[in-house]
Amino acid sequence: MSSERREATKRSPEAEDARRKGGDNREEALADTASEGPVEGRSKSAKGAGSVQSVDRAVSVLEILARHGEAGVTDIADELGVHKSTAFRLVGVLENRGLVAQAKDRGKYYLGAGVLRLAGAAAVRLDISQEGAPVCRELADELGETVNIAVLDDDAAVNIMQARGSAAVTAQNWLGRRTPLHATSSGKVLLAHLPDTLREGLLARPLPRFTDRTVTGTVPLRAELKSVVEQGWAVAVEELEVGLAAVSAPVRAHDGNVIGALSASGPVYRLTPERLAELAIRTAAAGVDLSRRMGYGF
Repeated sequence: MSSERREATKRSPEAEDARRKGGDNREEALADTASEGPVEGRSKSAKGAGSVQSVDRAVSVLEILARHGEAGVTDIADELGVHKSTAFRLVGVLENRGLVAQAKDRGKYYLGAGVLRLAGAAAVRLDISQEGAPVCRELADELGETVNIAVLDDDAAVNIMQARGSAAVTAQNWLGRRTPLHATSSGKVLLAHLPDTLREGLLARPLPRFTDRTVTGTVPLRAELKSVVEQGWAVAVEELEVGLAAVSAPVRAHDGNVIGALSASGPVYRLTPERLAELAIRTAAAGVDLSRRMGYGF
């Protein structure tokens, strides 16, 4: 018989029971301590959980802006189910990193071009029509005219986005319509920013006349295209249709290449030379805004 067993036989039943209970309690305490970890470890764990929650909320902010296009801090807080101050801090951090940006004079936020730095090669696949939708709507509301986004389609400009302002008097739909490069403001912007060899190849083709004001000579057209690049916008007055005037500005991708043209158009009786000059400035500013959405300037 071992010494431990001999010792156990000498104890009273009550003493032996107490010894067993004491051992059980000590084992339970050790198990609890092991599961919780040291005090310092528990503090780090709590901080880690808080960090993970913050990251999750920040990602949720980006998803909210991706879903809605733009949103205010109050809207973001409501969707996250957090206090407005928490949402403001989250948006502030994202803005500092260039992942979100704030629209001027409206206080709303939208996805920033910093997202493109993370997306890398995916940047070139950004849909200009999706990014341009809020810009088109805002510019149309501001100017009261019809606003379009056009992209190059071989030897023509094709309109992929349109928004009508309050002053638009016709329901003409330009979506999907291919228009000549040399007779439209959008076409001139696209043509002006093509590589020299491509531009000269297009200018070597016959340039049809649509109205008495259509520029069909390559010499004056080259001079005008040079001015488009220098001043940052193009104008077309009754060159495609009698009674129609338009102004257009370039939209750039993250690498600086012109990938589209943002235009505002309306009847000539309303778009006087003075009014066209005003529209040119506002359209060019909107083009810069859309270019930033596409990653340019970061």
